[in-house]
Amino acid sequence: MAAMITLAFGSPRKLPSTKTLAGRVVVLDIAFAYDTLTEPGRFDKVTRRLIDGLGPRLAAWVDHHDHERHADFANDPRFVLCTKAQHGACPEMIDPALVTRIGPVDTIVCHTDFDGLCAAAKWMRGGTEPYAGADDDARAIDTRIGTPSAIGDRFDRAIRGRPHDEGLFGLIVRHLTTGLADGGLWQPIDAAAAEYAAQEHEARVLSRGFQRLRGEPHGVAYVELPASRKSYDKTLLLLVGQEREKISIVVDRDSVAIAAAFDSGIDFLKLFGLSGGMPTRVSVPRTRLGEVFEALGVKDLPS
Repeated sequence: MAAMITLAFGSPRKLPSTKTLAGRVVVLDIAFAYDTLTEPGRFDKVTRRLIDGLGPRLAAWVDHHDHERHADFANDPRFVLCTKAQHGACPEMIDPALVTRIGPVDTIVCHTDFDGLCAAAKWMRGGTEPYAGADDDARAIDTRIGTPSAIGDRFDRAIRGRPHDEGLFGLIVRHLTTGLADGGLWQPIDAAAAEYAAQEHEARVLSRGFQRLRGEPHGVAYVELPASRKSYDKTLLLLVGQEREKISIVVDRDSVAIAAAFDSGIDFLKLFGLSGGMPTRVSVPRTRLGEVFEALGVKDLPS
């Protein structure tokens, strides 16, 4: 089954053209695009366009990110959708019964993090884990709760080292699909992981700029990044901020990234009027920074 399936990669904001997707298609771990005040209609322009463009060729869409438009597809058995609170990662939603129900597919479109790549491999394997504990690793990596195994961490660091390398993504799916049978495939994966060290170091350097701001009801760790900087891991930077205050904010030239722990109970989607995504991690245009401070009840603005 695996040898017959073609891989394609995407994200909530950027999906492949239907003309490039052969046969029956399954979409895994890709959230519906959400509308914002500055980008209204994004769902129709990105997500709906792919759904309508594929038509009956869309075999299934499996995802675990919150979105208000999930309700539109509640009666369509092709859509297996839930919230992040229900399933912390996509692979755990895939089992032999689902793969059998959907039937043969020709193309998998998946997200490019470990969650998405592992989901693709699990689908290719008929719904069985690529290795014992792979589902747990995907959940730990995607929610940042708990610690992934050495195997999961190895893959995650490689993906973070080369976050746009589709050749690497394909190799990782291949390695996972074969149940890690070919030890030689670790060499290019580990080479990519080694490149992550510099991004990790830069994130920790940038974290020295965090300011602790009084907020209501939660404190905020805030850092504004310099215009000239090296490549860094934004997820790690946000996590370091969360070690200092419950809410972490990273501001760069164009955007404001806001995050809290997965189990914090905070819902930024409602707070900032966003239609979908992760409730505990969102990004808004920098022009909304004042609104962010107001919504979070920040008492002392950054110096």
